[in-house]
Amino acid sequence: MAERYEIRFSGAGGQGLITAGIILAEAASIIEGKHAVQSQSYGPEARGGASKSEVIIGNSPIDYPKATVVDACLAMTQEAADKYAVGIKPGGLLLVDTDFVKNPPHGDFKVYDMPIMRTAKEDVGRAIVANVIALGAMIALTDVVNRESGEEAVLRRVPEAFKDLNRKAYNLGFEKVKELLAD
Repeated sequence: MAERYEIRFSGAGGQGLITAGIILAEAASIIEGKHAVQSQSYGPEARGGASKSEVIIGNSPIDYPKATVVDACLAMTQEAADKYAVGIKPGGLLLVDTDFVKNPPHGDFKVYDMPIMRTAKEDVGRAIVANVIALGAMIALTDVVNRESGEEAVLRRVPEAFKDLNRKAYNLGFEKVKELLAD
């Protein structure tokens, strides 16, 4: 891993992307002992408007807590892609929800398409776990924490009754991206 790795999760307010960022930061810092900071911002209309969560992970203390040029970005909606999928490092990556981002931005980065929300509804049966699917997908794409740390961090955050649902969602996101990368 680079000295400093920046990831941005973006989508609509209420999609759980702030939570996804917090879980990733916990996987990196609490479980793996790396340095991590998480920050967030919402559009003027918190629910439904574009929101983002950024996580910076490093091997040494992080002196500037805001993302500058991100290594990886997730965009769950077209608005989020237009607003937040900017400033991706050359050679970086962008993961978009195929069904909602019809016009992904272009640049010196790789774009990956995945039907995140549809996967949540059809394969897991609950739209609410789309953020956990997205988290598993981003961890698979970036290798910024290992798979088990990500899963453990997810399971620490959810009530007992929802552990199996979230485990399934996380692993589904992870596996689907590994299949994309194998093609």
